[in-house]
Amino acid sequence: MLDDQDFAQFIVRIKQKTAIDLSQYKEAQMKRRLTTLRQKHGFQTFDEYYKAIEQNKSMLNEFLDRMTINVSEFWRNPSRWEVLQKRFFPEMLGTSNRLKIWSAACSTGEEPYTLAMILSELGALNRSTLLATDLDSGVLQKAMEGSYLERSLRDVPAASRQKYFKQADGAYLVSDTLKQFIQFKQQNLLHDTFDNSFDLIVCRNVMIYFTEDAKHVLYQKFANALKSGGLLFVGSTEQIFSPAQYGFETADTFFYRKV
Repeated sequence: MLDDQDFAQFIVRIKQKTAIDLSQYKEAQMKRRLTTLRQKHGFQTFDEYYKAIEQNKSMLNEFLDRMTINVSEFWRNPSRWEVLQKRFFPEMLGTSNRLKIWSAACSTGEEPYTLAMILSELGALNRSTLLATDLDSGVLQKAMEGSYLERSLRDVPAASRQKYFKQADGAYLVSDTLKQFIQFKQQNLLHDTFDNSFDLIVCRNVMIYFTEDAKHVLYQKFANALKSGGLLFVGSTEQIFSPAQYGFETADTFFYRKV
């Protein structure tokens, strides 16, 4: 079908231009999302849409924003963060002088700031290195600004809300105390090489958008990036059914330890 060829050629061109491989995302979801965006601008084909992206930087940025999934909030699934705070971080801090932590696909920053708040409460923020990465430079800019609507804070404990945020013009601003400990950086998970020797990698609610082959590659890359005994913390719909094939064992629900 011409429609399939049109989209297939679009995938090739986007990979050449941006190093983003759309073929590694679930096709039905991605094609539907991008068709809606293409039609919004009045283009009949992906060929027309790509030519417009090439000529218009704001349209390219809009495309990048739409294809990345930027839904995030602080303390998403609070019971899992409680396990991290009460069990795993104390274990790590008991055996390591300094923690190396990575929030992968961090979106608008709620996840790394949650990590920073928890580490601060444990008195360990100044003993930690916190890296936060995302494909989308637009959401990274929002993360660095650290300004959020109240709905993003619905699961933040009252004491932490009072301690780490201040209200201004209807928004909640993250404390500079937290900001200074987080390094935000643009990164393509599927394409780029990873740093290593992490104590903890948090990558939640992202893998569900990738093909099985892409997931397999990423889980192996995450395993290679962790130190022995390090943890991978995934989302509530992203259980790894055969963790041993990547050198993991299940440490708790949605937590996998590198053996």
